[in-house]
Amino acid sequence: MWKTILRRTLLMIPQIIILSILIFILAEMMPGDALTGMIDPNISAEQIAAQREKLGLNKPLVEKYIDWIWKALQGDFGRSFKHKLPVTEIIGQRIMPTVWLSLFTTFLLYAIALPLGILAGRYEGTKLDKAVNVYTFISYSIPTFVLALLFLWFFGYHTGMLPTRGTVDPTLQPGTFAYLLSRIQHMIMPAMTGALLGTTGVIQYLRSGVIDAKTEDYVRTARAKGVPEKVVYRRHIFRNSVLPIAAFVGYQITSLISGSIIMERIFVYPGMGQLFYTSITGRDFPVMVTLTLLFGTMALLGTLLSDIIMVFVDPRIRMR
Repeated sequence: MWKTILRRTLLMIPQIIILSILIFILAEMMPGDALTGMIDPNISAEQIAAQREKLGLNKPLVEKYIDWIWKALQGDFGRSFKHKLPVTEIIGQRIMPTVWLSLFTTFLLYAIALPLGILAGRYEGTKLDKAVNVYTFISYSIPTFVLALLFLWFFGYHTGMLPTRGTVDPTLQPGTFAYLLSRIQHMIMPAMTGALLGTTGVIQYLRSGVIDAKTEDYVRTARAKGVPEKVVYRRHIFRNSVLPIAAFVGYQITSLISGSIIMERIFVYPGMGQLFYTSITGRDFPVMVTLTLLFGTMALLGTLLSDIIMVFVDPRIRMR
């Protein structure tokens, strides 16, 4: 197993190189640059040209890529045009809020989806099953920004139950229980939005798995032996029905980290998603390219993590 993990990890190296080339080319094809629309009209064209030359914006594409990738291999991803700070420092300040939000969202997603999927499959055709199907239909069809704005209006402005922006109350002392509670409160609305809208696939996969597993021979044998129904579902049906879902756990976490742009923008949550949005609108090339490469690398790591989880969940599967 460890040889397979090492082989797949090494296979990621050429994938990341190809990804970096594509990202760099696409970023270069974007209209404008870091100085577009941000220069005082009273400044002469010669001064603007000198500034572009200083920032290295006039170099040929190949030369710019080689310079960038060589520095990136040394841990230097350049300096932000907008923040005037190293890119690694800026991302380092934003990555943990997004990671904690993604983990909290994943926890809520499975806490909601697993019970509903099991109940819908166990009581197939009942009113409970139909209610779960209606919920999945609504959660699948409602746009992310609509639910986010509804939560923001009701819990944030109408009732005032939850904070509407930021990651924590800045007046609180780090390390205290109140500080921790404030962090959780700031994550509830964006996490619930992502969790409720992401449960559809998990519920449907689990429901179908439970329905199929109920007719398997090993389930009929267990029931014939007099095994209690609760034990049948816990040890036999659930364990086999959850396998397809386990394959997506790793990818689910990494996709939430890289796909939090809309929620972080709406809830003014200062994570990597909001940083990515501002880097695009501000044409902050070093930050934009680095974040895109980071998101792509996370997607590859998520796939690898899902494969590893599958091996531990299902001992019958052996990666070759």
